[in-house]
Amino acid sequence: MMMSRQSCSGAVAVSAVILILSLGSLISCSTSPLGRKQLTLMPDSQMASMGAQSFEDMKKQTPIDTDAKDNAYVKCIAEPLIRVANAQMGDQVPGGNWEIVVFQDKTPNAFALPGGKIGVNTGIFPVAKSDAQLAAVIGHEIGHVIAKHGNERVSENLEAQGGLMAIGALTQNSGMLGQLLGIGAQAGAQLGFLLPHSRTQESEADLIGLDLMSQAGFDPHQSVELWKNMSAAGGGAPPEFMSTHPSDSRRIQALTDNIPAVLPKYQAAQVSGSRPHCAR
Repeated sequence: MMMSRQSCSGAVAVSAVILILSLGSLISCSTSPLGRKQLTLMPDSQMASMGAQSFEDMKKQTPIDTDAKDNAYVKCIAEPLIRVANAQMGDQVPGGNWEIVVFQDKTPNAFALPGGKIGVNTGIFPVAKSDAQLAAVIGHEIGHVIAKHGNERVSENLEAQGGLMAIGALTQNSGMLGQLLGIGAQAGAQLGFLLPHSRTQESEADLIGLDLMSQAGFDPHQSVELWKNMSAAGGGAPPEFMSTHPSDSRRIQALTDNIPAVLPKYQAAQVSGSRPHCAR
C-alpha cells in the first residue's frame, strides 16, 4: 500500500525520533566519576579544541587582569588542585598543562573549559573570602571538566535538537494543534530534560570539587562558608525547578553531608605537607 506524502513524512519523523533515542542509549555507556550514566557523543580531542577556541575568544572580548598579586593568588590556589586533577583525568589535558587567566569582570564567577582552561573573574574575590573558599570555586569548575559535563551538555543538546526537528516534521501540517505540540515539546525538553540534568551536573561538580580541594590540602568546611556567602550576595533567585543550578540551601546541605567522607583526605594532605597558604 502506498503512503500519502504527509503520512510518509510522519513515518520518517517517527523513525528519526526512534533512531536518535536508540543512538543515545547505545552511546551513553560512559559514566561520571560519581557513577552516573552519561551521553557523550563528542571525542575528547574535539571538546578540547572547542574549549581552546572559546577561551581565546574570551581573552579577546574580556579585559585580562594583569595585577601580579591577583594572578599569583589564583595560581597558588589552582596549581595544587590541578596536580590532584591531573592524576584523575588521563590525557584529557595534553601534558597536564592548564592555562589560568584572571579576567577583569565584576561578575562573581569562575569557569573551566575542556582542554585545561581556567578563567577566574575578579568579581569572585569579595565573595570567596579565603583561599580555601576560592579553591572550592575552582575545584567545582575543574570538576565539570573531569566529569566531561561539557561533552554531555553538547551531546544532550544535539539529541534534543534532533528530536525536536523530528517532532516539527511530524506536526508541520497539523495547524494550530501542531504548533502547540511543537511549543510543548520544546518546553518539555528544556524543563523536563536539559535543565534538571544540568542541576545534576552542578551537584556532581560540587562533590568532585569538594574531593579535589580536600586532597589538595584546603579545608573542605570552607565550601559551605563559600555558599553561605554566595547565598547572601545572590539576592532573589528563580525557583529551583526553573534554574540550571541547585538552590543554595540544597548545595549547602549536600556539601555538609559529604564533608565527613573527604575529611580524612584533607587530614592526610596536611600530614604529607600539602598545606597551601595563599594570600592576595
